[in-house]
Amino acid sequence: MLNPHPDLTPSVLVGLGWFYLVIFLMNLLWTIRSFKVDGEYRSGMPKASVWAVYTSILMMLSFYHFTYPVEGFMFSMPVAFKDFFDAYFSNPVLYFFLTIVGLWAMIQFREWWTRPTVAWVLLNCSLIFMTLSLTDYDFRQIVGKPDNVPIVAMLFIVAFFTWIYFSRAVDNDRRIAEGRPLFEQEDNEKVLVWPDLVYTELICMVVLTAVLVFWGIALQAPLEEPASSMKTPNPSKAPWYFLGLQEMLVYFDPWLAGVVLPSIILGGLIAVPYIDFNKTGNGYYTFKQRSFAITTFLFGFMPLWVALIVLGTFLRGPNWNFFGIYEYWDVHKVEAANNVNLSEFFWNGLGLGIPKGSGVGDILLRESPGIILTIVYFAALPPVLGLTVLRKYFVRMGVLRFLVFSNLILWMAILPIKMLLRWAFALKYIVGIPEFFFNI
Repeated sequence: MLNPHPDLTPSVLVGLGWFYLVIFLMNLLWTIRSFKVDGEYRSGMPKASVWAVYTSILMMLSFYHFTYPVEGFMFSMPVAFKDFFDAYFSNPVLYFFLTIVGLWAMIQFREWWTRPTVAWVLLNCSLIFMTLSLTDYDFRQIVGKPDNVPIVAMLFIVAFFTWIYFSRAVDNDRRIAEGRPLFEQEDNEKVLVWPDLVYTELICMVVLTAVLVFWGIALQAPLEEPASSMKTPNPSKAPWYFLGLQEMLVYFDPWLAGVVLPSIILGGLIAVPYIDFNKTGNGYYTFKQRSFAITTFLFGFMPLWVALIVLGTFLRGPNWNFFGIYEYWDVHKVEAANNVNLSEFFWNGLGLGIPKGSGVGDILLRESPGIILTIVYFAALPPVLGLTVLRKYFVRMGVLRFLVFSNLILWMAILPIKMLLRWAFALKYIVGIPEFFFNI
């Protein structure tokens, strides 16, 4: 009996053969570059020899994919690794924890991973991981959807521009420490808008148009059947740029996730120039001179936006359940969502039982633990931060600007806090008042 969902087919092997061929050509150019730039080891052997060996292996792998039959094919993602990855890395708590650790490591070791050779090794590791993962049928169904292909490309583009920023920032921080001119100040030759800038923009426009045309030919448009209330997709997902917002709707009421939080985010972005007291770092790349601002921005962009897009695209499957990247999206998979409010945790934990009654006083008594916790979080925590870990900012900003600044930080932090509370403790609402449609 034929397997309707085979991991390997002749067309898959040929496609991966072309993929390995592209990686081979990339590393062939890198080997030439390494021979000219990197020099030799102490033994006198060129450092490019290591890349030459790796490039030769890639060439053989490419030919192997083109010529070897499916039966007995050896190079694929091991089943044990796929099972391990699905068992642990599809856990949302671990996933979010790793995104935070990854952000910390990216900042802490920026002088190491921004080196061209290290960055190239990391790029090759990600590409090899991608090629091996594509030997799995379920992984191909996720990343190969026409809707998801641009998101995969977006991840590499975000990584590339993040590397550009940090490499320039590390270089400028080193120049500042050594008293040398900034990168932007060296060879700062002024050019005219016409013809220099206009020609550059024209070339970019033509190239981008050609890429979009070939893309439209190679990939089928992700059009589905006309919308019907009788038959909805499972899962029904928002466009990729709204997946972070859709994920927020899991943890907050629509009025909070769809109105309050986005309004605060936009208002905070508008307020940033007026509450920022640090005038250094304008017009050039730097990290040390604006470490807090950049770290805050990266936290809001990487874990709270890009990571949520990845989570919503590749880990959220039918019935909005979590699935591993190598796991079959079974529509019959049902996970019990026994979420409880903070008031239930508190009163049942004390053995008193949840207060009954529908009066305003009864409702306030029932939700008093969450109300008190919310007031402490937004009212008492800013002064505490101003007198302790953020004392420097409180002194330089003043009371009003610091209160705006600290509340923006607390509003940004409330999303990961609520996500972790839901995943780890099945906490539904900190304050749950359905009688008045008010839930936090």
